[in-house]
Amino acid sequence: MHIILIAPEFPSNQRNFARALKQAGAFVTGIGERPIAHLDGELRGWLDAYEQVGSVVDDPQMINAVRRVQARGPWVDRLEATIEAHILTAARVRQETRIPGQSVESALLCRDKPKMKAYLRSRGISTAATTAVSTVAEARAFAEAIGFPLIVKPRAGAGADGTSKANNMAELARALEMVGGGSVALEEFIEGHEGFYDTITVNGNVAIEFVSHYYPNVLPAMRNRHVSPKILATNRSDASSYDELKQMGRRVIALMGLDTCATHMEWFFGPKGLKFSEIGARPPGVGQWDVYNTGNDIDLYRQWAEGLIHGRVSQQPSRQYAAGKLALRPDRDGRIVGYEGLEEAQRRYGEHVVTAHLPPAGTPTQPVEAGYHANAWLIARHTDYDRLRHIMNELGRMIRVRAA
Repeated sequence: MHIILIAPEFPSNQRNFARALKQAGAFVTGIGERPIAHLDGELRGWLDAYEQVGSVVDDPQMINAVRRVQARGPWVDRLEATIEAHILTAARVRQETRIPGQSVESALLCRDKPKMKAYLRSRGISTAATTAVSTVAEARAFAEAIGFPLIVKPRAGAGADGTSKANNMAELARALEMVGGGSVALEEFIEGHEGFYDTITVNGNVAIEFVSHYYPNVLPAMRNRHVSPKILATNRSDASSYDELKQMGRRVIALMGLDTCATHMEWFFGPKGLKFSEIGARPPGVGQWDVYNTGNDIDLYRQWAEGLIHGRVSQQPSRQYAAGKLALRPDRDGRIVGYEGLEEAQRRYGEHVVTAHLPPAGTPTQPVEAGYHANAWLIARHTDYDRLRHIMNELGRMIRVRAA
């Protein structure tokens, strides 16, 4: 099977998709923005061919590149994108070049949050009230109908990028101004706990699944420097308390026409019950598959590739460990000067820490809004979910990243 992989070279974990496709038996062509000479030897060894383009989100450039690949052969069976910003371009290129995979209609629904929620709500999926607005007058009308607080976010985006909370009309007007005009999504604020449901889906059936939890929810985590936010993947996903979530996830996948791909679905649970938030036809961000691999004796990149190539997976998660990622924020913007509390953290909890990314002194800091991977972070695991949550709370309390 010949598979084209978009952007095999960036970010760093993208190489694992190329590696897995090659190991699973595919002929792999990469299309990326860097010259092939800039790719390291290991990555080049996993690629049978490569096309450079100026932008992997420019439709004409991508269509021309794919047609060159098709003309050269062998026959192209799949065109795959694993990054949110590439999904719609990939779908349009598939349509123009007659390659199977996610349709343009499905990709548009995944990218446009108001349309996505309206589509699913009309089919019985419980979501927050949402709409698209282009003017302050439209925003005011929605606010008067739904009430504050409201969430303001780009119609197409990932995570909390560009998202803000408005508690009154003045804050709403400022939020609209910050988004920069044009059409944006307005959404009812849902009180409750936030998490996500991830799958590898093969021929429309969920083959592998995971449930993860945010502590705290994404928006406060991405706006508060003094929080050390955590993402914890439970090893209790077979518990009956998750049945409703898994049923919702499967139904959403079917309604969205997500056939053979990775999926990433965000959800809330609170006083109003379980609410769907959004879904993407891609793996989760911030290297979350690496967290799942750490806790489950599995190579999810390989299972994804086997699903595409062979129509099945060969492994299931062991659920041996709950595993999680802890983001460590510098105390100010600038450059990292050092760390405090590492020795105590190592002494007390080092046996549970699997990976730690601690940029050296002199490294420029990244803003809080850049996310869980922006600065320092670590991955830990434990056989007991509640114990892991306690350990990660303690690690977040102990370790301090100092900047100047």
